[in-house]
Amino acid sequence: MSITATTQRRPPALSRIAETLTAHSIDWLRISLGLVILGFGALKYFPGASPAEDLVQRTTDVLTFGIVNGTAASVGTALLETFIGLSLLTGVGLRLGLAAMAGWLVGIMTPVVLFAGDMFPDGLPTLEAQYVLKDVILAAAAAVVAARVLGARYVIADDESEQR
Repeated sequence: MSITATTQRRPPALSRIAETLTAHSIDWLRISLGLVILGFGALKYFPGASPAEDLVQRTTDVLTFGIVNGTAASVGTALLETFIGLSLLTGVGLRLGLAAMAGWLVGIMTPVVLFAGDMFPDGLPTLEAQYVLKDVILAAAAAVVAARVLGARYVIADDESEQR
């Protein structure tokens, strides 16, 4: 005798795992995102410590039409990343932090457009290009966190709706 799809149940251990992930995974994502961005920002306070320092300075120089360049570009970016990272870590000022992050994400992705020839010589990505392209993951993580902050909820589907 076989069990029909509508009478199958999720094993209790899987249910507990699903409940834990539902309750906490987006907070874990928010905190890990905050740690990564705060870490990137912290490096920029120390000249020569960030592998993206030159790229940050060149990009900021172009985006601000030469108004902000050099060390000021690095420190400004460091301050912005510190603010975003701390807001994600603590949850304080999170909406403002996410709004700042939206602008930051645009800024950190622009080198692909501004310096495409430098970043993809012979059509292959340089280390700098790879550094920038990995930011797509940060953008996706930010979208999940922003959805939660704006009211989206992550829920466990019941066994019957999973079978549909």
